[in-house]
Amino acid sequence: MAKLEGKVAVVTGASKGIGAAIAEKLAREGAAVVVNYSSSAAQATALVEKIRAAGGKAAAIQADVSKPAEAQRLIASTVSEFGTVDVLVNNAGVYEFAPLEQVDESHYARMFDLNVKGLLFATQAATKAFGDGGGAVINISSVVSQGALPHSSVYSATKAAVDSLTRTLAAELGPKKVRVNSVLPGLVETDGARALPGWEQFAAQSAAQTPLGRVGQPEDISAVVAFLATNDSGWISGQSIPVAGGFRA
Repeated sequence: MAKLEGKVAVVTGASKGIGAAIAEKLAREGAAVVVNYSSSAAQATALVEKIRAAGGKAAAIQADVSKPAEAQRLIASTVSEFGTVDVLVNNAGVYEFAPLEQVDESHYARMFDLNVKGLLFATQAATKAFGDGGGAVINISSVVSQGALPHSSVYSATKAAVDSLTRTLAAELGPKKVRVNSVLPGLVETDGARALPGWEQFAAQSAAQTPLGRVGQPEDISAVVAFLATNDSGWISGQSIPVAGGFRA
């Protein structure tokens, strides 16, 4: 039997990239999956259809989780659709690099509102919906939270906050049988990443600095997330796990 059979998973920001790979992997493991999206309705719908065509269960639910009321609506809609919530993957996030002299309030608010506030209030809503058996929260952080990458001061700070929230919420929610962990990807090749100016050169430089000699693929991340969602990781909580081929920022 699939390891998540009978479970319900919510993946925020799941219409594309790493989030889409996570949604597909959890569905293959037997979970009914909510593909959350903010604006990419067509991509979310296509992903749901792909999961269903493969025999899985899925639904697309729109919500901008940077707004607490919408994060709450996302979880309420999931319960209405599937009856419960067992797994929350806080994948929705935004990144933007800028040197210190170019940092302004909009740059700061854009990333902290989604990367930190959105994660916090989505987790608050989900933990209220978890049953007596508890649940699993997996936060998508980044290896930059543990490094010192120039021009990433705000983005790195949001991911360091994610790792801090992971530790403190694991301690707070453990008595409720809720496990909280974070996954820290290195550079991952997605459609969005490939569209960045200078991608080929950046990817080559990153691969050269990575002990395993390549950049990551979305499936590298989704496999670890799925492990953390199943009972195979039942004794793991409060951990921040780099998934970066040995690369250190």
